[in-house]
Amino acid sequence: MTKQPDKTHKKSVLFVCMGNICRSPTGEGVMKKLVDDEGLAETIEVDSAGTISYHAGELPDARMREHAASRGYRLDSHARQIRREDLERFDLIVAMDRDNLAGVHDLDPQGHYEDKVRLLSDFLHGKWPKDVPDPYYGGAAGFEKVLDMIEAASTQILVDLRADAF
Repeated sequence: MTKQPDKTHKKSVLFVCMGNICRSPTGEGVMKKLVDDEGLAETIEVDSAGTISYHAGELPDARMREHAASRGYRLDSHARQIRREDLERFDLIVAMDRDNLAGVHDLDPQGHYEDKVRLLSDFLHGKWPKDVPDPYYGGAAGFEKVLDMIEAASTQILVDLRADAF
């Protein structure tokens, strides 16, 4: 039986990295712009979180904000740690790397929400790396690589959200 789209349910996606100051807020910012550009802000919710609370309350890294702004993205959310309730609340949870994926799975030892937790690279085609590299300790090229990967994956994520694939 084919799953029929639920027109009344607002779809939601949560991007997750370690500290929620580089990769996941970039996922949030890129996806929000894509959703806004498509006129879907009323039907798709986008958020981000980290697997640790070290940066809770902080804005995204200034370097990441600068690189994102040069491509037209606003990164203005404040860092927060993922909570168990997020696993139930969000339709899709996108981890930036395998360590973050493991951190999300740690919140769900029974595997109840396993089908909605994915790696960003699951939405990429071609020769992209499996993990989105953390640009925090690197130079400008690292921030640009993160943006490239997230932009490439976001289009497919939106297609899947629109198709009610989750």
